[in-house]
Amino acid sequence: MGARSKARKRALDVLYESDLRGRPAADTLAERRARSDPPIPAYAVELVEGVIGRRTDLDALISEYSVGWTLDRMPAVDRNVLRIGAYELLWRDDVPDRVAIDEAVELAKGLSTDESPGFVNGILGRLLELKPDLVTDVQP
Repeated sequence: MGARSKARKRALDVLYESDLRGRPAADTLAERRARSDPPIPAYAVELVEGVIGRRTDLDALISEYSVGWTLDRMPAVDRNVLRIGAYELLWRDDVPDRVAIDEAVELAKGLSTDESPGFVNGILGRLLELKPDLVTDVQP
């Protein structure tokens, strides 16, 4: 597993824990960084901070394109995998689109339900199709 893949997994750990505990992700990130066991890679910090900064936009997009599912009904892992994947897809120019999608699907394969990889792929694939319009619409 590559360094960025490990960082994505670590970012997911922080976001998932925050989600389950009903705590701000920034607080969980600060606690994990202070502990440094295991250490939080710099890219994981960037992902968590990026998701925090774009959370309203991310949740709105995920909600809009997840037909038949509200954010609250989604498994917490899927919800946070989608946040990371959509953030990388739409706001990280250093991550190729297919890599963002493939990495999110791999996280879902390893950590969620049998249906989750297809669900994640479908939503992120739709966001990719609409990316030129979406990035324009959600920029500050």
